[in-house]
Amino acid sequence: MYWLVVWTVLVTWCEAASKFPAGFQFGSATSAYQVEGAWNASDKSPSIWDVFVHDHPSAIADHSNGDVACDSYHLWKEDIALARSLGLNFYRFSISWPRLLPEGFSNKVSKDGTTYYNNLINGLLSVGIEPVVTLYHWDLPQNLQDLGGWTNNEIVNWFEEYARVAFTLFGDRVKTWVTINEPSNFCGMGYDSGLLVSRVDVPRIGRYLCAKNALLSHAKAYRLYDKEFRDKYKGQVGLTNQYVWYEPKTPGQEQNAQLAREFGQLYTFPIFSDIGGWPPNIESIIAKNSRAANFSRSRLPAFTEEEINLVKGSADFCGVNYYSSRLVEEANEHILFQPGEENKELGLGYSYDSTWLPRYDWLVSYPPGIRRVMKSMTDRYGNIEIKILENGFGTSDPALNDTMRVQYIRDHLEQVLLSITEDGVNVTAYTVWSLIDNFEWISGYESRFGIVHVDYNDPKLKRTPRASAYYYADVIKKREV
Repeated sequence: MYWLVVWTVLVTWCEAASKFPAGFQFGSATSAYQVEGAWNASDKSPSIWDVFVHDHPSAIADHSNGDVACDSYHLWKEDIALARSLGLNFYRFSISWPRLLPEGFSNKVSKDGTTYYNNLINGLLSVGIEPVVTLYHWDLPQNLQDLGGWTNNEIVNWFEEYARVAFTLFGDRVKTWVTINEPSNFCGMGYDSGLLVSRVDVPRIGRYLCAKNALLSHAKAYRLYDKEFRDKYKGQVGLTNQYVWYEPKTPGQEQNAQLAREFGQLYTFPIFSDIGGWPPNIESIIAKNSRAANFSRSRLPAFTEEEINLVKGSADFCGVNYYSSRLVEEANEHILFQPGEENKELGLGYSYDSTWLPRYDWLVSYPPGIRRVMKSMTDRYGNIEIKILENGFGTSDPALNDTMRVQYIRDHLEQVLLSITEDGVNVTAYTVWSLIDNFEWISGYESRFGIVHVDYNDPKLKRTPRASAYYYADVIKKREV
């Protein structure tokens, strides 16, 4: 009898430990340029991606573009039906800045753009799915880029006015806002290496101008919501960034791995730390490197005291996009690293372990990394709310039986659950990237990230759920891995 009681208690505990908390939310995501198509419909103006793919088709792996993409501008009802069939608690999508504000500024608001996003928001709510809306997912109006884009200090005011329009039009129904998606990527690869639009290649200068303006833009939008909309709509506002977990390649590289992690906090420390401003160690290194290169001041623009206070505390949650991890070692002339796998500011090189599987292109699976990223944030910033807003696996294989993606999602969900049950991390949401196959930036349509397949040879762009979609739907239904 005693052992029966013990067994029953153990079984009950194990079942409880394998289930996600009642309030935990499951979702999936897309972004405007990657799925909407209708690039010149109505009065929409060109984004930086519209211009880039038309002017430089050879820069895209398959010479494709997002002119039609998944045609979600017209097929939004089908996307909602997919989201509903999966049982999603929320659907994260982004607003196209040039679709809503054709001139980039708030002087002209598009009626058709407003109608499209109203239809999408209302359609989601009608089937019990929460809209989670991102204001900026890389599709800057081209005319703003012509003025310097994210390196022009005035973008802080332009973004605030764009946010005001969006909050005013949709804030009564949208309760979760993401201001900016992955500034580390569009600043680092767009304004430093020239690998992404805007392809401004000003090494180790452009990325830091962009970084400061992105943080100030986010903070301005947050303070605006706080002042004018929060009492009425009771929503949340945050920023999401891509995080990589860095492991030392050898025991002697632990200090370098920690340095790489600190550099990855460039957009987190100013918001969530008690003191605000740039991470002191990184700020010191960049200042030292700047002096060594004969600059009269640091290439990392300083925050004023007023700006520090503006940014500090300017988020209701921390958005985490996690895909992969890296091994860290000190770089030298005898080691050749893959493009994009070297941090010249820190003198570090990145690689990955051959046992980290599955692997596709730059994306290697290391599930413990997602747990370690979140635990390190909790250890450093306290009990902040964390929302995982992107996690997914790409492949060049369009097959419906996507076993590698199922494995990837399952392994990462296990780590998320351990974060909750063992580490006490306050993670409240998980988002699969992406709901459907889409235009994957410079990879074009060669990379498939969708848990739902899109047939690009079909004039109707038929959507068909993959094995990963059925697996994810089962997780959501049972609330367990």
